[in-house]
Amino acid sequence: MSMYEKLNKTMLDRDVDAYQDILHKDFTVVFHKSGNSFAKEEWIEMVRGMMANEKFIQESSRCVYENDEIIVSHSFMSYPDDTREAVMLVAMLKDGKIIRMETGATTLD
Repeated sequence: MSMYEKLNKTMLDRDVDAYQDILHKDFTVVFHKSGNSFAKEEWIEMVRGMMANEKFIQESSRCVYENDEIIVSHSFMSYPDDTREAVMLVAMLKDGKIIRMETGATTLD
């Protein structure tokens, strides 16, 4: 199973433990829209809350490109406040795990 497939499966299954397992110990996530960045522990707590909320929905996702160093994907996401976004994700890989993620989002009407 590719890393994109693993990441997508954890999201669809809402499996925080499996999600955490595919992240490198030195993981960082950066939100392009806000410029905020979070270390692994902070991010996992946020993910735990998102996955626990049934109104947080990954409507669809597709892999744009993947190799041993990078994943580029595009998803449509719905949020608890009834907003939707198109989200571009770039994930850099190291030692078979995701070490850095950056997202860019466009609000959908």
